[in-house]
Amino acid sequence: MLKVPEKYFHDRLILLILSINTFVALLNTVLILLRLDSTRTDSYIVQYRANLGLSGFEVGSSATFFSFIIFLALMVVGTAILSMRIYPSHRRYGVTMLALGTLVIVLSLIVTNALLVLR
Repeated sequence: MLKVPEKYFHDRLILLILSINTFVALLNTVLILLRLDSTRTDSYIVQYRANLGLSGFEVGSSATFFSFIIFLALMVVGTAILSMRIYPSHRRYGVTMLALGTLVIVLSLIVTNALLVLR
């Protein structure tokens, strides 16, 4: 069982980054769910390969975007758990772990937005 360090949730920087991670993940989830259309099954562009020219667009289903939502949840929870485990020995590394998670979550927001705009 994971023991939460007693000063972990009293650290303002940790709480700020956890709040940012949660907000951006929820924002990304809402934007994905609002842009998905239930009547369209296999008409979403899920990949783009620049080296293939005109046939570089790969079409897929909406399940790909649901996997992005699962990925976001795993990122928020996973970085928080890793940060909690590192925090007692090295505070800076715990903060860095959360900050890198923020970067990955924001990049996921950019990628899903770019793919959903292409329709």
